[in-house]
Amino acid sequence: MGPDDTTSPDSTDETSAPQVRVGSRRRASRAAGPATDGDVGPAAASITVAKPADTKVRLTTPVGPPPRRRPNRGPVVVVGFVVLAVLALALGVVVALSAAHQRDVDAIQARDQQFVDTASQTVVNMFSYTQNTIDDSVNRFVDGTSGPLRDMMSQGKNVDNLKAIFRDTQANSEAVINGAALEKIDEVAKNAAVLVAVRVTVTDLDGVNAPSKPYRLRVIVHEDDNGRMTGYDLKYPEGGN
Repeated sequence: MGPDDTTSPDSTDETSAPQVRVGSRRRASRAAGPATDGDVGPAAASITVAKPADTKVRLTTPVGPPPRRRPNRGPVVVVGFVVLAVLALALGVVVALSAAHQRDVDAIQARDQQFVDTASQTVVNMFSYTQNTIDDSVNRFVDGTSGPLRDMMSQGKNVDNLKAIFRDTQANSEAVINGAALEKIDEVAKNAAVLVAVRVTVTDLDGVNAPSKPYRLRVIVHEDDNGRMTGYDLKYPEGGN
């Protein structure tokens, strides 16, 4: 092989692959300009930081002012019960006083009516009789008297004389009360003056009625310690007995 056929080692064939030098290091390149804090070195890699996802917070209660402090209901309840108890007690006292007052009023009215009824009955007993009931009628009248009226009837034979007079009339008599009213009460003597208007009708044995006669009397009624009332005295309004 001659010298012309020898190929130089440094010569390259255009069709041959390029040779890479063993041990050679590829230099990193960057854009021109001053170095920044991001350039940490030739081997630094580009890092992309993901944007944190939006986190939604769900509130269990609506936003508003802080809750109020719960009041202490114990004393309020106690005070309420005390007030109700006082009101109930006051109402009970008022009702009791009203009932007691009403009882007093009723008792006074009943006592006044008893004075009037006693006076009326005394007059009826005095003027009413029949020929068959003269004794009973006169005795009933006397038993219902006291004081001066009883003393007058008890003197001598006044009771027997009154019975005899009724028998001599040979008639029956009936008294009807037209009206009676309480005039005044003496609480010290326990006597009441009652005005009584009465109409007396006398009927003979043949049944013929005589003209009725009106009378107006002031009857004094006495109340004893036991509450029993009797005819104490009889007077005409002009003052006569």
